[in-house]
Amino acid sequence: MDNNQVHHRIEELVKEEQELRDSAPDQAKLPARAAQLRAIEVQLDQCWDLLRQRQARMRAGENPNDAQLRPADEVEGYRQ
Repeated sequence: MDNNQVHHRIEELVKEEQELRDSAPDQAKLPARAAQLRAIEVQLDQCWDLLRQRQARMRAGENPNDAQLRPADEVEGYRQ
């Protein structure tokens, strides 16, 4: 993905996240909704990480297309 594609994917995920957060809560569906939100948050973290990788490669004079989407457990591990 190039930078524009990553930004577009981020925008899609943010919109999806906002729609889920704005929807009326249905008590029976709260666990599933929480899981959906968490999955979106992880995908957003992966996209932001990919974008940062691409920018770092460009600054270093390297090919930004060599940046790769990292696994969720790796990206999420940065917070710990």
